[in-house]
Amino acid sequence: MDTMGRHIIAELWDCNPEKLNDMEFVERLFVDAALQAGAEVREVAFHKFAPHGVSGVVIISESHLTIHSFPEHGYASVDVFTCGDRIDPAIAAHYIADGLDAKIRENVEIPRGMGPVEVPAATVQHVN
Repeated sequence: MDTMGRHIIAELWDCNPEKLNDMEFVERLFVDAALQAGAEVREVAFHKFAPHGVSGVVIISESHLTIHSFPEHGYASVDVFTCGDRIDPAIAAHYIADGLDAKIRENVEIPRGMGPVEVPAATVQHVN
């Protein structure tokens, strides 16, 4: 059975704290990530918290990309969900991790719309 979509949950550690705290940079990175994956951007909403942190969403025709950043911990929680099989969410997830200079990247990909969810083991990558 084909999936309704693919959902990547990315745990990004040892990221550049300045980038994580720069709302304009994060917003641009996420829009570019969606475009790199071939998605069609519909809406963009980001918020800068005080004293630090950024949360945001890029709505794409194929679903969404989201982030919650914690610059004080060098950490970002990222979701990339794409419906159908035209867009590869891994392209956007890798683009985001590279853009944030993440040194530890833990990704879990979950097929959506196939009934009960079986969460696979995470793929962890350490980047030097």
